Amino acid sequence: MKSLSKIVMVIAVLLSSINAFAQIKNAKTEIVKIYGNCDLCKTTIEKAGNLKKVANVEWNEDTKMATLTYDGNKTNQDEILKRIALAGYDSDKFRAPDDVYAKLAGCCQYDRPIKTATKNKEAGMNMSAGHGNHNHSEMTTSANKEASPDQSQLKAVFANYFSVKDALIKTDASITSAKATELAASIKAVDMNKLSAEEHIVWMKVMQNLITTAESIAKSKDVVKQRGAFAALSEGIYTLAKVSKQDTPVYYQHCPMYNGGKGANWLSKENEVKNPYYGSQMLTCGSTVETIK
Repeated sequence: MKSLSKIVMVIAVLLSSINAFAQIKNAKTEIVKIYGNCDLCKTTIEKAGNLKKVANVEWNEDTKMATLTYDGNKTNQDEILKRIALAGYDSDKFRAPDDVYAKLAGCCQYDRPIKTATKNKEAGMNMSAGHGNHNHSEMTTSANKEASPDQSQLKAVFANYFSVKDALIKTDASITSAKATELAASIKAVDMNKLSAEEHIVWMKVMQNLITTAESIAKSKDVVKQRGAFAALSEGIYTLAKVSKQDTPVYYQHCPMYNGGKGANWLSKENEVKNPYYGSQMLTCGSTVETIK
């Protein structure tokens, strides 16, 4: 009976995997090593790596090998492994942040391979040092210095965001759509390996939401729907702005009236309030709640 149960479980897993693979277009499959110990590790690794209809991860507890199946037009091996690293699990390319690894359950704290630290530096991950004679603050400072010539990586994203905001102030759905298309393109053009360590970690968390909301605004010709997506977009942009060096102050502003009194926020290069959620109807409704320098 036990043997039969195991066979049934294996078949169920295989069927689940086949179904997941079938949903992924332009599928590429690669096998990589990811360090971990147990079933709990497996759950965390696969959850971190999976993206619905974009990426599927199957990790083997015994061999420590993971099968990555993903849409090559929408993601790549590095992006998947970085998400898994941010969840606490090393691969031969990216080392998890030491503080995240330290929070793993005792049974999940696998033996860490030293070689991943140098790989991180070469690949631009640089999320953590945590061993040998390396100094974390020095590595982070080094990463920031290396990233400074490439601030244009995020400058284009912020500039296009402000263009979307300005179009919404004018209540012009067509221009808003066009500017959101440019914003989505600039988000996809960002080379994550040229971001500072802090920017990189935040970027991994907000990137997909930024793309989704920007594309939603671009596809819509309804300014009401565009404004709804813009509220979600602004939250991700705010999180990114907090860790990105700004040439000039950026003002985080709040409209208390929007969304039935629940309110919504946005960012602006001017302290003067010009409300993108209502335009000329209530142009000055709102206030600056934070200045980001």
